[in-house]
Amino acid sequence: QVQLVESGGGSVQSGGSLTLSCAASGHTYSTYCMGWFRQAPGKEREGVAASDSDGVATYADSVKGRFTISRDNAKNTLYLQMNSLKPEDTAMYYCAADLSPPTCYCSGSWCYDGLNYWGQGTQVTVSS
Repeated sequence: QVQLVESGGGSVQSGGSLTLSCAASGHTYSTYCMGWFRQAPGKEREGVAASDSDGVATYADSVKGRFTISRDNAKNTLYLQMNSLKPEDTAMYYCAADLSPPTCYCSGSWCYDGLNYWGQGTQVTVSS
């Protein structure tokens, strides 16, 4: 059974930083596509960042230069370092994973989101 558990969310002021973690269990995730997504109230879910099976990272334009996705395969953990946070980053953040999706990247405002496994989310709130 594949399980993903996010943690690290919280409330910060604009300009602050947070690091999200996604602990994966049930499989060895070193060869998985993994990604971060977010959904704000009343808005569609949007992609944030992706890390493919080779560890190549891609980002949505809205977070490029501010967020960093990384993975520790020995710990089966995915991270999202978020710096220079803005109120518009406020959302529920989800991690997702898939062993062999058709693709695994972000481009422009889009990230491939047809991944099979999703966590329950962790809330990030940024105040101005």
